[in-house]
Amino acid sequence: MEKVSIKTSNNFCPQALFLYGTYKEDGTPNFGTFCWFSYCWDSEMKVMACIGGEKLTKDHIHAGKVFSANLATEALIPYAEYFGNTTGYTKGKMDIPIEIEHGAVLPVPILKASPWVFELEVEQSVPLNGGEIFICKIRNVLAAKELTDEEKSAEERMELVAPVIWTSSGNGQYFSLNPIKKETFEKNKT
Repeated sequence: MEKVSIKTSNNFCPQALFLYGTYKEDGTPNFGTFCWFSYCWDSEMKVMACIGGEKLTKDHIHAGKVFSANLATEALIPYAEYFGNTTGYTKGKMDIPIEIEHGAVLPVPILKASPWVFELEVEQSVPLNGGEIFICKIRNVLAAKELTDEEKSAEERMELVAPVIWTSSGNGQYFSLNPIKKETFEKNKT
């Protein structure tokens, strides 16, 4: 495959989507959609999460040093789209019909429909020009019980989870990682 140089971009770097959950000062949950999420090693597996710009989620992470990272799935695309396009500073943002639970270990909101959730505690933050990287200890992982069945193949478990990835190519698109469906979801058409 012949390569050509292009301007700096992440257009074809598909990324898993996570809905980060925090609590506001009044106890109201708040969620935002983020994809700059990966893993690192520092004596144990940890998470590194980057948030660019000014976001209410980032303000809450600074204040409480904890948040949840809820894996986005096909069923959660409408919420991922909503949380990603509605600022946390919008009054009534969370006045929507979505089931929320409390974290098992940390004081963080959890999306009941997400099959894989990290409860994260910030150990270190790295301020950047226009963004910030949070290095987090994984305090707990909540997984749908069906995903712990070792008798199921990886493909069967992927089908159960139905995770989606997102790419900023074009106007942005969601893609299913479900090996059965292999669907493409267009942004704003869910």
